[in-house]
Amino acid sequence: MFKKTIDLKIAIVIFVSLFYLKAMAQDWNIPADKKARNSNIKFTPSTAKQGEDLFSKNCISCHGNPGKGNNLKSLNPVPPDLAGTITQKRTDGDIFYIITTGKMIMPSFANVFSEEQRWDIISYLRTFNKNYVQVLSKSDASKSKLVKINTLFGSKNNIIRVEVTANEPSGMVLLKNAEVSLFVNRYFGRMQIDKTIKTDNAGAATFNFPKNLPGDKKGNVNLIVKVNDETYGEIESQSKFKIGTPTNKPSLTENRAIWNVMAKAPIWLLITYFSCVLIVISCFLYIFYNLYRIYKIGKSKIIES
Repeated sequence: MFKKTIDLKIAIVIFVSLFYLKAMAQDWNIPADKKARNSNIKFTPSTAKQGEDLFSKNCISCHGNPGKGNNLKSLNPVPPDLAGTITQKRTDGDIFYIITTGKMIMPSFANVFSEEQRWDIISYLRTFNKNYVQVLSKSDASKSKLVKINTLFGSKNNIIRVEVTANEPSGMVLLKNAEVSLFVNRYFGRMQIDKTIKTDNAGAATFNFPKNLPGDKKGNVNLIVKVNDETYGEIESQSKFKIGTPTNKPSLTENRAIWNVMAKAPIWLLITYFSCVLIVISCFLYIFYNLYRIYKIGKSKIIES
């Protein structure tokens, strides 16, 4: 009796936990200011086509073709069909927030897609809603050109300080509460340093830079700062700092390797390749030679007869 009671309690706990996790996955708790966000780019057939290309390469494997009901149902929670009522009832800001932040099995695409690309995807998804009417943002996309990003390094405490301002006609404006992300260039893409931080009242964000991060031969590291502000849009800047550990390792394309150009391919691979080519050519020449012999033999027999 006691064992049955324990088993029943465990079953209830598991059921409640699964129900809670599913509810959490479906409830995004999107902040009001994010819900109200709109694109400052007008949705057109061109933006929808660009969004379709991005969707096909990055989203279709889980969400399936919009309106086809072929989303991946083996996942928990099941990724929604994005042409469905649940998604289409969401605001543009809702969808933009979901694509940007992600949650649980839904990955964040903040560092994969630019802001414009995320709006392109939404533009594509809205083509499946006949009743959709776009509301454009009041912010001006050209304002991003006014933004200046100043990146500083504090050697004493190994800190990167990013200061963001906008040179408005009325004077300099500090960008407060703007999202700032810091990356370094690696062989196969960008590596994020620390987490995404919002600027303080001075328009600055501070990042802890890791010690002993490999740089080039001189210790140079390429830093990329990505700023996202609702008024000024998405801005990116790059700068080089001598703050890494000097690393005298050859680049991936310096030595002979399979992924390199032909001039630097492994010798054994070149020998194998050209040997195969010669064998194929020899086979063709042998076949043509025998066909020619058959032709000559046949011709001589016709003459004799």
